[in-house]
Amino acid sequence: MAPDGSRLTVRDLCKTYPNGVRALKNVNLAISAGMFGLLGPNGAGKSTLMRTLATLQDPDSGAVEFGALDVLKHKERLREVLGYLPQEFGLYPNLSAETILDHFAVLKGVIDRRERAAQVGALLEQTNLAPVRKQAVGGFSGGMKQRLGIAIALLGRPRLVIVDEPTAGLDPTERHRFLDLLGEIGQDIVVILSTHIVEDVHELCSQFAIISHGEVLYAGSPAAAVAGLRGQIWRRVTTRTELPELQRDLHVIATRLVAGRPLVHVHHPESPGPGFEPIEPDLEDVYFFHITGRTRRAP
Repeated sequence: MAPDGSRLTVRDLCKTYPNGVRALKNVNLAISAGMFGLLGPNGAGKSTLMRTLATLQDPDSGAVEFGALDVLKHKERLREVLGYLPQEFGLYPNLSAETILDHFAVLKGVIDRRERAAQVGALLEQTNLAPVRKQAVGGFSGGMKQRLGIAIALLGRPRLVIVDEPTAGLDPTERHRFLDLLGEIGQDIVVILSTHIVEDVHELCSQFAIISHGEVLYAGSPAAAVAGLRGQIWRRVTTRTELPELQRDLHVIATRLVAGRPLVHVHHPESPGPGFEPIEPDLEDVYFFHITGRTRRAP
């Protein structure tokens, strides 16, 4: 019997690879139905966590529960209700989208031919691939392949969907089309979106976590995270000569060039000095505040 829970709980999850890299360090998360964003830089441990939640690898210690189901003890039962889109996946280039979906539907246990045809047809429509259902996927664009990947993940009507870096490399049009698709499916089921793109989380997720070096630095709602920094983010245009001094003396969370000159965002409880103006923080400020804060705290 498949689990019917709609809450994923992660407790004290740890993973160290044979080369000594600690990929996960006491990760704790509580994820309810809806879109949940896992935000972090490349190498933060996101993919390790996603593979562990998808039962593709074991942690060294810790627990994962989906509803009342002990995921690490009963992996087969979770797989009955799991849809997983990894960061990289292969497709048969000479087969059509319809044929590939039908093949994976059989692997997902959808044996009845009529039910399988109904699911395949509905998913092709939902992912806007119905017009090219007979075309070989070798000629698909990157965005079309990603949409086919999510269609495969949605076969069998999963209760938990995990997508790992799904918009990396997509052009803006395909990215928004894919995000709209994720938003449609992430209503009544648990959908975990792993990404390093802050805007993806801002547009889709009511809850998120920031992870870096295998540790969860923040977990909560984007709105609460932004509110927590209100009145503490300041900006100023500076010079390349002065920039190292600011980075040494202040908590500079982000730097970008504007008309060839560095524009710095600084975290400070009050004005850091002349020339700084207060700004309304956004989720990108939250992200860089936590990522750079960890670096400043590190020994």
